[in-house]
Amino acid sequence: MAFSTTMLAWSVLDFGNFMGPDLPHALEAIQWATDYFLKATSIPGFVFVQVGDPYGDHNCWERPEDMDTPRIPYAASKQFPGSEVSAEIAAALAASSMVFRSTNPAYSARLLKRATMVFDFADANRGSYNDTLGPWVCPFYCDFSGYEDELIWGAAWLYRATKAPKYWSYVEQNISDLEKNVAKHTDRVGYGGGGFAEFGWDTKNAGINILVSKLLLSNSTSDAGPFIPNADKFVCSVLPESPTVSVSYSPGGLLFKPGGSNMQHATALSFLLLAYARYLNQSNREIHCGNVVATPARLIQLARRQVDYILGTNPLNMSYMVGYGNKFPRKIHHRGSSLPSVDRYPARINCQGGTPYFQSNDPNPNLLTGAVVGGPDNGDSYSDSRGDFVHSEPTTYINAPLVGLLAYFRSHPPL
Repeated sequence: MAFSTTMLAWSVLDFGNFMGPDLPHALEAIQWATDYFLKATSIPGFVFVQVGDPYGDHNCWERPEDMDTPRIPYAASKQFPGSEVSAEIAAALAASSMVFRSTNPAYSARLLKRATMVFDFADANRGSYNDTLGPWVCPFYCDFSGYEDELIWGAAWLYRATKAPKYWSYVEQNISDLEKNVAKHTDRVGYGGGGFAEFGWDTKNAGINILVSKLLLSNSTSDAGPFIPNADKFVCSVLPESPTVSVSYSPGGLLFKPGGSNMQHATALSFLLLAYARYLNQSNREIHCGNVVATPARLIQLARRQVDYILGTNPLNMSYMVGYGNKFPRKIHHRGSSLPSVDRYPARINCQGGTPYFQSNDPNPNLLTGAVVGGPDNGDSYSDSRGDFVHSEPTTYINAPLVGLLAYFRSHPPL
């Protein structure tokens, strides 16, 4: 949730001027989350990181209105550290504080003050919530790549929001340990190209390098290493024609990386490509992947190709965004979408009462318009099955990076 919020905020910061009348909706979505984070961090020394028992929740297929599973709150604390989730909340609050700076300065200041407090908590009480809250957050919401990347990510956003030198020093002093740390976790994650190539809700490495490169490219006196070289290496790991490409592409052109919900990689990595292309453009730079030259225009073209695929330019001529186009996923893995609404069926549906709806072959009765699902397999086929959650489940961390991409491409049609 925090990563989704950070990405929405970054989308507004970089692409908000292309959102037109949709900008207020983006701000509303961000504030929905930041209001929650303010509540979750309102008791000093505690960061509430989860509400509800995940086993109980996953065991029940029921409407939100009918939920009766335990709403137990779980908190990170000095005794139970949770640096990765706390630092990502700090990043979300810091990034969001910049979003509201001009429209709601008092709220912006409140977010930034809380971001610094939560970051200090995460840094002072180092440890993974896997080790302290593992029985309750795993296996569903485990962190697989360690908490060090989130601490640097949080510091980088705080530096961008405050320009305080202490945060820049933090980033510089800790970045060299990040690659070593990735090696420590590789067996668990199965990284294909080193940490510099990874970005998503769990691993922030490539995002850190792109975010910091913006600051360095606009200040030619700064030392570029290791951020800009690693940002360049990330691009070379994604570019199909690069000699060091470490991702794969389906026959229809969709980017693939190991792990579930593949569309998260297509949207998050495309966001980084687009953001970095614009930073490179501003400093008249291009990237060399061996003897292959990658211009900013090529990065933008690759990102556009991923977005076009998601929206229907693919072998199935199918949009993977619910409600967009004529052909899209109808049986998504989503409780509220798959169960009859209270208007249609006022009686309560208990924990196991939703199972027949889950198992049904009928389309979901309620459209979750705009949601993007995990997507097709690497052969471009899609089964449209509620039970196949790896491909049919929508997530906020798939959608959030797509917001900035869509805003940009909406106002920059292909030449």
